[in-house]
Amino acid sequence: QVQLVESGGGLVQAGGSLRLSCAASGGTFRRYDMGWFRQAPGKEREFVAAIRWNTGRTLYAETVKDRFTISRDNANNMVYLQMDRLQPEDTAVYSCAAASLATMSDRSFTYWGQGTQVTVSS
Repeated sequence: QVQLVESGGGLVQAGGSLRLSCAASGGTFRRYDMGWFRQAPGKEREFVAAIRWNTGRTLYAETVKDRFTISRDNANNMVYLQMDRLQPEDTAVYSCAAASLATMSDRSFTYWGQGTQVTVSS
């Protein structure tokens, strides 16, 4: 069982940056692929980024590629999402998740955090 807690959300102006953090506990964190998803009001949850536990290979949605960066600190059981050049359409609740083998589908993820709100004003 893995518990995930996100932090770092908030209100930012368009063009600004935020760094989300996800703290993991209760399991062998370093053996899980980690991912970030987001859900805007009235929309389905969508994949944002993922990082492999063993190779560190990263995967991004086209909408955030070159603006967002996912990273992890296995020693401290943390995963991060650095978000730059934020746009109003990035407004959503962002959740981190853990998977044995991550894909862009949320069905591949087993454990989920509660999420943190990111609001980007124009």
